[in-house]
Amino acid sequence: MTRKTERSLQELYGQDPERADAVVFGRRTGVDRRGFLNGAGLAAMGAAVGGSIPFAGNMPAGLIPSALAQTAPAAAPAAAPAGPKHLEFPGKDKGLVVLGDRPLVAETPEHLLDDDTTPTGKFFIRNNGQIPEQAAQPDAWKFVVDGEVNTKLELTLGDLKQRFAHKTYRMVLECGGNGRSFFTPPGRGNQWTNGGAGCAEWTGVALADVLKAAGVKPSAKYTGHYGADPHLSGDATKETLSRGVPMDKAMEPHGLIAWAMNGQPLPHIHGGPVRLMIPGWPGSTSSKWLTRIWVRDREHDGQGMLGASYRLAIVPMVPGSKGDDKNFRVMESMPVRSIVTNPANGTRLAAGTREIALRGAAWAGDLTVQRVDLSIDYGATWSSASLAATKNRYDWNRWTARVKLPSDGYFELWVRATDSQGRMQPHVAGNWNPQGYGGNPMHRVAVLVG
Repeated sequence: MTRKTERSLQELYGQDPERADAVVFGRRTGVDRRGFLNGAGLAAMGAAVGGSIPFAGNMPAGLIPSALAQTAPAAAPAAAPAGPKHLEFPGKDKGLVVLGDRPLVAETPEHLLDDDTTPTGKFFIRNNGQIPEQAAQPDAWKFVVDGEVNTKLELTLGDLKQRFAHKTYRMVLECGGNGRSFFTPPGRGNQWTNGGAGCAEWTGVALADVLKAAGVKPSAKYTGHYGADPHLSGDATKETLSRGVPMDKAMEPHGLIAWAMNGQPLPHIHGGPVRLMIPGWPGSTSSKWLTRIWVRDREHDGQGMLGASYRLAIVPMVPGSKGDDKNFRVMESMPVRSIVTNPANGTRLAAGTREIALRGAAWAGDLTVQRVDLSIDYGATWSSASLAATKNRYDWNRWTARVKLPSDGYFELWVRATDSQGRMQPHVAGNWNPQGYGGNPMHRVAVLVG
């Protein structure tokens, strides 16, 4: 006789969210899903999250509680391992989560981004190819600036340090795929949550100063960036990645050719001895192990600039569809995002706790953060956080807040940011695209009191 295996609510939400919704909210698949938790469903949900749910009446139908969503994401394949694989790499925090081994990719859980300046050891890793051989003499590292310029420049890192004014800025670097795991169905690639971002202090020279020294011609329209990282296949004729930016972005004063991170020589894993730092745009434009800046008279067409790669849909797509290459545009400024960095998701507080101090970070690509709001009742009401001043443009906004709790039980702390153009983080990732770019839904953190 075949024995039927019962699935827990957590497993059910991870494998079949519609069925879980029907069990908890008392509806059949395809039936109106606007209602609230019924009695049996509330008991099942409370048992799954470990306590009573004071604001259960506000919980949207179909919502996967954060306590369950981050341990059994709907996007995870059936054969996914039970827990995350943590990074083992010299000089890096062991809390980083490995998303890919070849190339090496690791994200930083939100609670490890609690520093005003992200320590190098906690900074995410994103490679596209093999890690190149480390330079024996960093100051002898060479790169070239050529193309639509009056004077081709061949510079060593030592030349760069001697010829141009040094700049140091604290700026966010963010992977273009940050938030990819929040799409349904999931986009192709590493399933980032919010951890493909960090805010370090970068030291170098302004990219604009170097371009001016080369003498940019009136015909120049775009840059193309190249690094020393070999293709994963080992084929030297294949590009690993080559992105670029329009000239007005390249000439911004905060774009850097950087050789230091947090006051120390740029680590090899982060592109040392020299890399580009193009703030506000996908991190793929900030080429690591820099070897060439090609100034072009047209939009760059290197690896990562065509098809759906680092490109967003112009006309909204049907989720899961292939799409037409003509319906994509290059991804430029990153979307507004905010995270709770303390408390961590899954925090348990003592019985009787009636107030929680929160803190976190918010940033908005080329724009600025206008406000950050918080909710503890599934978005029924919101309160404002206090924003700290930034050190310079492209720095993230650290924010703080205090929220009062009415009782013991299970709570979700929701945070959303609004940018300087009034765009607010959505409840769910929108504008689906095959590669999963631009997913920036509100961050949710589960806490259990008592």
